[in-house]
Amino acid sequence: MADRNVLDPHPPEFARFLYASVGEDRNGYAVTVLSTLARLGLDPWKETAGLVGLGREAARARLGVLLARFRDVPALASDHGRVARDLSQLLPEAQTSGVLQSAASTVADGRPGISGAIWTVLAIFFVLFQMVMVVGSGSGE
Repeated sequence: MADRNVLDPHPPEFARFLYASVGEDRNGYAVTVLSTLARLGLDPWKETAGLVGLGREAARARLGVLLARFRDVPALASDHGRVARDLSQLLPEAQTSGVLQSAASTVADGRPGISGAIWTVLAIFFVLFQMVMVVGSGSGE
């Protein structure tokens, strides 16, 4: 059976946290945690993996610091502490399973899993095979 993470290598346990709303921007659009982290110039999945590794209280404090820096949502200026507390409750527990810790470390390290390497080698092989076939078919003329 194919690995379900081939097309989406990001841990699904992070989705509830990353797609949670932090509030509305000045134009009235909902802004998610994912968008907030990206707008701050951070990799949302790496940052989430780091938050999971910190534990609930340290993650809440780190998230509060990040949200305080974020100026696109006006309500966060006075309420970033409460929002950070609520959002930190959506983070998965670090001790829930070895799978989550493995996924978090893969995201934090930025290295694809073994299946990603296999797919890369197969893609290169396929491209080389196609090149040989095209060159080979034209040489008989």
